[in-house]
Amino acid sequence: MARPRRIILVRHGESAGNVDDSVYEREPDHALALTERGRRQAEHTGERLREIIGDERVSVYVSPYRRTHETLDSFHLDPARIRVREEPRLREQDWGNWQERGDVRLQKAYRDAYGHFFFRFPQGESGADVYDRVGGFLESLFRSFEEPDHPPNVLLVTHGLAMRLFCMRWFHWTVSEFESLSNPGNAELRMLVLGENGKYALDRPFERWREPVPYWIGS
Repeated sequence: MARPRRIILVRHGESAGNVDDSVYEREPDHALALTERGRRQAEHTGERLREIIGDERVSVYVSPYRRTHETLDSFHLDPARIRVREEPRLREQDWGNWQERGDVRLQKAYRDAYGHFFFRFPQGESGADVYDRVGGFLESLFRSFEEPDHPPNVLLVTHGLAMRLFCMRWFHWTVSEFESLSNPGNAELRMLVLGENGKYALDRPFERWREPVPYWIGS
């Protein structure tokens, strides 16, 4: 099995929805574009990625959302060295369709009280639902490692929640550990690096906003 040396996860750059949540009332979540600041963030991250990857090949998986595709484009990676696949299982958590700002804020308050992992948005998904589809993607990713010429790098361009849930599944974190972690910032990356012991380690932890507590006590 040709396991990659690095699995790099990147959150999209700042989008229109990150600066104005009323935009969800007018545009579908999947269609939101990066802001100019978001493009600059992605370009800066692209510089770091090119330093990390060098001349090596990269297998890229990108969420089907506009903001993740624009983030990937802003990395300016060498097209001759990357293999890009759109991966719907890496999409953002579904909060329903058209979203009324006041209702979304109320639902977020409910989610904070109920717990981010188990709370399901009306007509949308829970964190547990996203965990399941990210887990399905992870199984497909493992199968791809059986290719004898698999690239030494994997790059996932996705969303903050999906990044945390990918690592939760990979490292077997508990629900309470997941609930204690904050999303990475826009265009932030995390790397799973293959060590000499044959195991992957996270290059740096996610920020923690509290100590883990059993999920049944409250979030």
